[in-house]
Amino acid sequence: MTDDEIDMLGRGFCACTLPKAHWTHGAHFATALWLILRRPDIDAEIDMPGMIRRYNESVGGVNSDTSGYHETITQASLHMARQLLAGLPADVTPAAAYAALMASPLGDKDWPFAYWTRETLMSPAARRAWLAPDRTPLPT
Repeated sequence: MTDDEIDMLGRGFCACTLPKAHWTHGAHFATALWLILRRPDIDAEIDMPGMIRRYNESVGGVNSDTSGYHETITQASLHMARQLLAGLPADVTPAAAYAALMASPLGDKDWPFAYWTRETLMSPAARRAWLAPDRTPLPT
Protein backbone atom coordinates (compact mmCIF):
# COMPACT_ATOMS: atom_id res chain seq x y z
CA MET A 1 0.00 0.00 0.00
CA THR A 2 1.37 3.43 -0.89
CA ASP A 3 1.44 6.59 1.21
CA ASP A 4 -1.23 8.08 -1.09
CA GLU A 5 -3.48 5.05 -0.64
CA ILE A 6 -3.07 5.20 3.13
CA ASP A 7 -3.79 8.93 3.09
CA MET A 8 -7.00 8.27 1.12
CA LEU A 9 -8.00 5.54 3.60
CA GLY A 10 -7.37 7.78 6.59
CA ARG A 11 -9.20 10.75 5.11
CA GLY A 12 -12.10 8.58 3.97
CA PHE A 13 -12.38 7.02 7.42
CA CYS A 14 -12.34 10.42 9.16
CA ALA A 15 -14.93 11.85 6.75
CA CYS A 16 -17.06 8.68 6.90
CA THR A 17 -16.85 8.39 3.11
CA LEU A 18 -14.73 5.23 2.97
CA PRO A 19 -16.78 2.40 1.44
CA LYS A 20 -17.53 -0.32 3.99
CA ALA A 21 -15.87 -2.95 1.77
CA HIS A 22 -12.57 -1.08 2.14
CA TRP A 23 -12.65 -1.22 5.97
CA THR A 24 -10.54 -4.38 6.20
CA HIS A 25 -8.05 -5.64 8.81
CA GLY A 26 -5.27 -3.96 6.85
CA ALA A 27 -7.25 -0.72 6.54
CA HIS A 28 -7.76 -0.60 10.30
CA PHE A 29 -4.01 -0.75 10.88
CA ALA A 30 -3.19 1.57 7.96
CA THR A 31 -5.58 4.14 9.40
CA ALA A 32 -4.17 3.75 12.91
CA LEU A 33 -0.63 4.28 11.60
CA TRP A 34 -1.76 7.26 9.54
CA LEU A 35 -3.45 8.85 12.56
CA ILE A 36 -0.39 8.32 14.74
CA LEU A 37 2.11 9.52 12.13
CA ARG A 38 0.18 12.22 10.28
CA ARG A 39 -2.49 13.55 12.63
CA PRO A 40 -0.85 14.76 15.86
CA ASP A 41 -4.03 16.74 16.52
CA ILE A 42 -5.83 13.45 17.15
CA ASP A 43 -5.13 11.38 20.27
CA ALA A 44 -5.74 7.96 18.76
CA GLU A 45 -6.36 6.12 22.03
CA ILE A 46 -8.94 8.68 23.13
CA ASP A 47 -10.45 9.78 19.82
CA MET A 48 -10.45 6.62 17.71
CA PRO A 49 -13.21 4.83 19.66
CA GLY A 50 -15.74 7.54 18.83
CA MET A 51 -14.42 7.81 15.31
CA ILE A 52 -14.86 4.08 14.71
CA ARG A 53 -18.37 4.08 16.19
CA ARG A 54 -19.34 7.03 14.00
CA TYR A 55 -17.83 5.41 10.91
CA ASN A 56 -19.59 2.09 11.60
CA GLU A 57 -22.94 3.85 11.88
CA SER A 58 -22.27 5.87 8.71
CA VAL A 59 -22.02 2.65 6.68
CA GLY A 60 -25.10 1.08 8.26
CA GLY A 61 -23.32 -0.84 11.01
CA VAL A 62 -24.44 -1.24 14.59
CA ASN A 63 -22.21 -0.87 17.64
CA SER A 64 -23.56 -3.50 20.02
CA ASP A 65 -22.47 -6.26 22.37
CA THR A 66 -21.94 -8.55 19.36
CA SER A 67 -20.82 -6.33 16.48
CA GLY A 68 -19.22 -3.05 15.55
CA TYR A 69 -16.82 -1.22 17.82
CA HIS A 70 -14.55 -3.33 20.08
CA GLU A 71 -12.67 -1.43 22.79
CA THR A 72 -10.14 -4.12 23.72
CA ILE A 73 -9.12 -4.86 20.13
CA THR A 74 -8.89 -1.14 19.31
CA GLN A 75 -6.70 -0.28 22.29
CA ALA A 76 -4.54 -3.40 21.84
CA SER A 77 -4.08 -2.61 18.14
CA LEU A 78 -3.03 0.95 18.89
CA HIS A 79 -0.62 -0.30 21.56
CA MET A 80 0.92 -2.79 19.14
CA ALA A 81 1.12 -0.21 16.34
CA ARG A 82 3.00 2.13 18.68
CA GLN A 83 5.31 -0.74 19.74
CA LEU A 84 6.11 -1.41 16.10
CA LEU A 85 6.69 2.28 15.36
CA ALA A 86 9.08 2.56 18.31
CA GLY A 87 11.39 0.12 16.53
CA LEU A 88 11.34 2.00 13.22
CA PRO A 89 13.15 5.21 12.21
CA ALA A 90 11.48 8.41 13.46
CA ASP A 91 10.92 9.57 9.87
CA VAL A 92 9.21 6.34 8.75
CA THR A 93 6.46 6.83 6.20
CA PRO A 94 3.00 5.35 6.72
CA ALA A 95 3.59 2.99 3.78
CA ALA A 96 6.88 1.69 5.20
CA ALA A 97 5.35 1.29 8.66
CA TYR A 98 2.35 -0.50 7.16
CA ALA A 99 4.61 -2.88 5.21
CA ALA A 100 6.55 -3.69 8.39
CA LEU A 101 3.35 -4.20 10.38
CA MET A 102 1.74 -6.45 7.79
CA ALA A 103 4.94 -8.54 7.56
CA SER A 104 4.81 -9.06 11.33
CA PRO A 105 2.42 -11.32 13.25
CA LEU A 106 0.02 -8.32 13.36
CA GLY A 107 -0.66 -8.88 9.67
CA ASP A 108 -2.74 -11.92 10.64
CA LYS A 109 -6.22 -10.79 11.69
CA ASP A 110 -6.21 -13.42 14.45
CA TRP A 111 -3.11 -11.96 16.17
CA PRO A 112 -5.04 -10.98 19.35
CA PHE A 113 -5.67 -14.65 20.15
CA ALA A 114 -2.01 -15.01 21.06
CA TYR A 115 -2.83 -12.75 24.04
CA TRP A 116 -6.53 -13.43 24.81
CA THR A 117 -8.67 -16.53 24.80
CA ARG A 118 -11.46 -16.36 22.24
CA GLU A 119 -14.04 -16.50 25.03
CA THR A 120 -12.59 -13.44 26.78
CA LEU A 121 -11.90 -11.36 23.69
CA MET A 122 -15.27 -11.99 22.08
CA SER A 123 -17.19 -11.21 25.27
CA PRO A 124 -19.47 -8.17 25.54
CA ALA A 125 -17.29 -6.96 28.42
CA ALA A 126 -14.19 -6.84 26.14
CA ARG A 127 -16.21 -5.04 23.48
CA ARG A 128 -17.39 -2.38 25.93
CA ALA A 129 -14.20 -1.77 27.93
CA TRP A 130 -10.51 -2.67 28.06
CA LEU A 131 -9.86 -6.18 29.33
CA ALA A 132 -6.26 -7.14 30.00
CA PRO A 133 -4.95 -10.21 28.16
CA ASP A 134 -5.74 -13.52 29.83
CA ARG A 135 -3.10 -15.61 28.00
CA THR A 136 0.05 -13.48 28.04
CA PRO A 137 0.71 -9.74 28.51
CA LEU A 138 1.13 -7.45 25.55
CA PRO A 139 4.76 -6.48 24.91
CA THR A 140 5.95 -3.24 26.49
